[in-house]
Formats: sequence, structure tokens, C-alpha cells
Amino acid sequence: MIKNIKKIVFLSFVCIGQFVFYICVYDIVFRLFSFLWRCFYTGMMKGFFKSFGLGSLINSRFCYLKGPQYISIGKNTVLEGNMELTAYDSYRNQKFFQPSIIIGDNCYIGMNAKITAIHSVVIGNGVLTGRNVLITDNAHGESIASCIPPGDRCLISKGCTVIEDNVWIGDNVSILPGVHIGKGCIVGANSVVTKDIPPYCVVGGIPAKILKNMK
Repeated sequence: MIKNIKKIVFLSFVCIGQFVFYICVYDIVFRLFSFLWRCFYTGMMKGFFKSFGLGSLINSRFCYLKGPQYISIGKNTVLEGNMELTAYDSYRNQKFFQPSIIIGDNCYIGMNAKITAIHSVVIGNGVLTGRNVLITDNAHGESIASCIPPGDRCLISKGCTVIEDNVWIGDNVSILPGVHIGKGCIVGANSVVTKDIPPYCVVGGIPAKILKNMK
């Protein structure tokens, strides 16, 4: 009986799929079903966050989420797939963190991004990132000789990491703890940002340096 029901359901959905195929082009079908599934997944997940703005979407292939009660997402923001979004209020025997991650309105955070905080990460409005971007306010211990494995070292923060409005961040960029990036900056692909950047600058390199002032 159960096998017959499964067979009927299977054939029904195959027939529906074939019908959709005949009336729609592939691109429309792919985008529509992807969008609807994102909406459904977002509806399941948004209640876990501290706040979640209207029109924002989470890709259903989200990789890892920790501490969503400390994370605020603005309006019309897209969080792409394979993303790690982590706010740690404790780590191993450290239990005193008060983390906060704020992502503003109209942002697009690309695939494979990692955003992590034990203190504060603030991303302004209209920020666009490429793929494989790291934004962090913490590190595993200090840069000193130690016999302790890196994963067992205490997490430390050098202060807030802030990205102001309308910043464009290329692929494979790392933004390290305590960095403040001014409005309208462009961060070139493969850059490692270790120091503050004034507004409306183009930066690139390891470590990132100012290549052009756009004002």
C-alpha cells in the first residue's frame, strides 16, 4: 500500500515537472524554484536571529550558523550558500564574550563567506562581497611561540571590525580584527586588510595598501 502511494506521488510530481517544462524555459524554471526554496528556508530560519529584515533571504545551502541570537540582518540582504556565520559567547573554557554581528540593508554576501565575532562585527548598508571572504574580529591567541595547538588557544579580539556603507569587497579577501573600512571603498581580490582604510579608496595587496583615492 505504502509503495503504491509513493509511486503515485512520484509519478504525479514527474508529470507536474514535465508540464512546467513545456510551458516555461529552463532559466525561468530554475530561478523560480530556487527563489521559492530560498523563501521557504528563510521563513524557517529567520526566527532564530536577533532581528531579520523584510525582504532578506538566506541560501538554503547555508553551511554553519552559531549564536544567531546575537546576529542582526537588515532589509533586502542576501546571504549566499556555504556561508559560516558565527557569534561566540563562549569558547572552550572562555565564557565571557558578548558578541554582536550586524549586517545592514541591501547587502549581498557572496558564497563561501565566513563572518565571525566574539566582540563586534558591523557591516553597513549596500555592502557587496565576492566569494571566499573572511571578516573577523578575533584570532586564536597572539603571535608568540606556543606549544599549545592553535585550536586550543584562547580567542582574543583587537576590537570591533567595521565595514561602512557601499563598500565593494572582491573575491578571496580577508579583513582582520580591529579594522575599520570607510564608506565607498573598493577592496581588490585576494587582499588581506590589516589596517584601517579611509573612505573612498581603492586598496589591494598583502597587506592591503591604498592604490587610489577616488575623491
